[in-house]
Amino acid sequence: MIRPTPRAVLIFAAGIPLALFVVIYQPTWWVLSFNYGVLVVLAAMTDLLLAFPPRLLNVKVVTPDRLYIGERGATTVMLAAARFRRSTRFEVLAEQQGDIDPSDIVAGELPPGRDAKIALPLVPRRRGQVKVVAVWLRWRGPLGLVEFTRRITVDRTIDVLPNVRGVTSAALQFFAQEAIYGIKTQQQSGEGAEFEALREYAPGFDSRYIDWKHSARHRKLLCKEFRTERNHQIIMAFDTGYLMLEPVDSITRLAHAINAGLLLAWVSLQGGDLVGTFGFDAAVRQYLRPIRGVSSFARIQRATAELDYHHQETNFTLGLAELNVRLKRRALVILFTDFVDTITAELLIESMQRVANRHVVMFVTQRGSVLQRAVDAAPARFADVAQAVIVSTKSVNKTTSARRFRRTLSSARPSVKLVSRRW
Repeated sequence: MIRPTPRAVLIFAAGIPLALFVVIYQPTWWVLSFNYGVLVVLAAMTDLLLAFPPRLLNVKVVTPDRLYIGERGATTVMLAAARFRRSTRFEVLAEQQGDIDPSDIVAGELPPGRDAKIALPLVPRRRGQVKVVAVWLRWRGPLGLVEFTRRITVDRTIDVLPNVRGVTSAALQFFAQEAIYGIKTQQQSGEGAEFEALREYAPGFDSRYIDWKHSARHRKLLCKEFRTERNHQIIMAFDTGYLMLEPVDSITRLAHAINAGLLLAWVSLQGGDLVGTFGFDAAVRQYLRPIRGVSSFARIQRATAELDYHHQETNFTLGLAELNVRLKRRALVILFTDFVDTITAELLIESMQRVANRHVVMFVTQRGSVLQRAVDAAPARFADVAQAVIVSTKSVNKTTSARRFRRTLSSARPSVKLVSRRW
């Protein structure tokens, strides 16, 4: 598409008052007004002939296969070299669909006889899919009077997955420090449930592990050593309700929880444990039974990628009761959720007590929301002061609810732990 630029329209419109003045006061000079308009049109035609011809435009668009939450991607527009003697400035805009930050216009220069690459940033907000429908290119002639527009159809879909790039590096650091794996199988002693051997008592050993029968037989104190178990069941329960949709550092709480859960899953699978997932809000959304083996990590990743966002209130009674029925063995249940009032906390405590009768429960919440940043920000206006006071009141109420929840949870069941962490 070819059209005049605002500069050309402004130059042409500037001659209209002059033409009216000439026609009113000196009608015989109307030829001058006509010549001015013809001159502007001729300048635009000259600019059209000197501009980069659309027939020489060779564009290739490259999009990533997948994106990860919390990382930036890019749609790369490659302009092939053309037989044109002047450098041309191109402006590129991506036409996108999905929950993604709007694309800005990015400019790039195409030198004569050389290729050019222009990167359009892709910043996903949530998991799911985003679509790059088309790419718009715009360039002008050397005089800036004529503008060319070209739409390049792309029609590609990009999967937005939980972030697992930090999982491998963190897990490798963990295993490198602990030296859990190697060429030969290692048996580690610890406070497990599997008997390993008897060892002579030394100062500092736990007296509860003294074997009095064998000590009397050998006439010296002997302690039992146990083998660290490698077959624990770990269930990561994700709350997919509306409270987990709050953004923390431009990423939802649910995305932060999934990223942390994937890191835990990788380390646990490397250690020989079984890992499963469970998603719920007003209803049970997804359940993956505990599986073992590092090769199962891809399956766990796909299961967490299927956890969708729901704008519904979480039913802890239904969700935790269903999880308690499905778990046949004693397991470690890690619940990623959030609460805002004491009523929700009381319902959560009542449901977690039933689960804690058979399993070990860990409750995980997140800090670092936009409320705290609003309180800590230096006020520049009176409206900022009023906003900080209101936000501070809400933060104090939530902190009070959390303290009550912690006290009640600690007194209700010693096998339930609460973790409040900032990612």
